[in-house]
Amino acid sequence: MQINVTSLSELPDAARQLISHAGTSKIFVFYGDMGAGKTTLIKELAAALGVTEAVTSPTFSIVNEYIIPSGKAYHFDFYRLKKQSEALDMGYEEYFYSGNYCFIEWPEKIPDLLPEHYTRVSITALDDNRRQLVVENI
Repeated sequence: MQINVTSLSELPDAARQLISHAGTSKIFVFYGDMGAGKTTLIKELAAALGVTEAVTSPTFSIVNEYIIPSGKAYHFDFYRLKKQSEALDMGYEEYFYSGNYCFIEWPEKIPDLLPEHYTRVSITALDDNRRQLVVENI
């Protein structure tokens, strides 16, 4: 599936489409250059799931936890990881296999640790306001 976003006002609809397309998958991995809009999209996904608190990038904490009506949602930013074993040390399996939503930025830092099935979102910045999202269920 491909979604073209031409303004920030279209992100809530794009988030709803992503959740619908994922079906029962609750693991989302986000690929895109720095500044492509991964965190901004994850904020909209969290809002669509019912998160009412401020959603921020977990760049320094690695993972943020949010409460949603159906449980929890976890937001990971693995950008600062030097090696995959750091994710092992933080107990990533408890999160990934919890049955809760997991939004993972910089999954290329943990390629061998990704679950067998997930929804892959590739974000390409076309210019300052336009983004192309390519979504596939793996």
